[in-house]
Amino acid sequence: MKPRGFSIRTLIAIGTVSSLALAVGMVYAQAPGGSGRGGRGGGGGRGAGAPMAMAVDTNNNDAVTRDELKSAFDAWYSAADKAKSNAVTEFQLQVALTPVFNQAKPADVSAMEAALPSAPAAKPVRAHKVLVFGNAAGFIHSSIPLAAKTVEELGKKGNLWTTTITYDPADINAANLKQYDLIFLDSTTGCFLDDPKDPAATAARRKAFMDFVDGGKGIAGIHAASDSYHTDCSKGGGAGGSANPVTAAHLIMAQGDTNGDQKLSRQEIDALAASWFDKLDTSKAGTISREDFATRFNASISPAPAGGGFGGFGGRGRSGGGRGRAQTAAATEKRVPEGQTPPGTVLDWPAFNKLIGGYFKFHWTYPQLITVKIDDPNSPLTAMFHGQEFEIHDETYTFAQDSFSRKNVHMLTSVDYSKMSDADKAKEPIATGRTDGDYALSYIHKQGKGRVFYEAHGHDEKIYAMTPMLEHVRAGIQYALGDLKADDSPSQK
Repeated sequence: MKPRGFSIRTLIAIGTVSSLALAVGMVYAQAPGGSGRGGRGGGGGRGAGAPMAMAVDTNNNDAVTRDELKSAFDAWYSAADKAKSNAVTEFQLQVALTPVFNQAKPADVSAMEAALPSAPAAKPVRAHKVLVFGNAAGFIHSSIPLAAKTVEELGKKGNLWTTTITYDPADINAANLKQYDLIFLDSTTGCFLDDPKDPAATAARRKAFMDFVDGGKGIAGIHAASDSYHTDCSKGGGAGGSANPVTAAHLIMAQGDTNGDQKLSRQEIDALAASWFDKLDTSKAGTISREDFATRFNASISPAPAGGGFGGFGGRGRSGGGRGRAQTAAATEKRVPEGQTPPGTVLDWPAFNKLIGGYFKFHWTYPQLITVKIDDPNSPLTAMFHGQEFEIHDETYTFAQDSFSRKNVHMLTSVDYSKMSDADKAKEPIATGRTDGDYALSYIHKQGKGRVFYEAHGHDEKIYAMTPMLEHVRAGIQYALGDLKADDSPSQK
């Protein structure tokens, strides 16, 4: 079967081995609504059993024992109870569970490591520390842990930087950020820094974040970093997608909080582990196969959720219908006039929207064929593309009309909108379409004394197995760190 979007012209024009990997990787075949992670609109897994079984099977022998379940719960509780208070909230548990459940698949990691570029674009002026921040308060992408691992490995190659990975918004504070030179926003969504129950903590985190970059440090963001702070944060920042840690934390709290104080004690979580194992070990054998654990868990403890799945582990069914937000805009028949905020948008933190360059409004149904145009072929951040357009299949984000402008950023790459068919253009609701046909993909700009880099692609794990794309992200990080000098003046004066 010939891959969709295959372009001999692209292969020949780009030329190098690494670019050949880009061209081949970017045209893999995948039918809409096929394999994937699930999300708003359908697809996904069938309950919490499979991911829970994987998380507690610590020796990876396809079976779960009573001791393994208890040990897993103990470890999660210890990670959540940093203050040693013996009182853990659901959110604290969710933060502790996020790295446990959000693990990159070994095959994806191997493919990424094989594609890592060699010589960096620039030598570091000094030792750097990068903080990868992966908390998503809205839709949660399965590629988040892979992107985090990619940043870590890119830093190791050539000793460019060391990496710390966190999913805890509390780590974004003035004292902690002093040790870092760059924050990498790893497909953060919604109001990712906020605590709806603590306005003071929210304000402090936002200030620490802005002071960090305004004071001369760097921000780099990928894909859903732009899908943030355009919803009503007072209502929690928008509904999340299929999220293992969110669902698991809620389930554990709902069934473990026996005294109803909305907190878990060590005694309560130990009792829950024992209760669950007794219920699941129907044969009283003391061990449960992972498959039986998942099936019984879904049947007796966590009935399968309606609609979407328990994304990331419990199946790879990608939604064929988008995420709902773009479809809401489709109900608006008239295009939003330039200079006006689209209906349903609440800009709780306009400073962030300006910093990241724009905010998400629509994406074509995955996988959409996009021709990537090189807007600045002379930039060291696009040198790996050799000035040649290329084709890619990914979930391509677009920005609301008034949120993005070349007057604010230095464009690196964008969608070659002229190469899209009329049928594909028509897929975008009129209300979200841009009157200028200008769909940004990657760019850089100054922010105070600091620097910002953003790349819109990165939804699919295959993006992280494409050497030129990894080179592009690495160059963007080096620019934001101050190691790679580049023209960052606005593209439109």
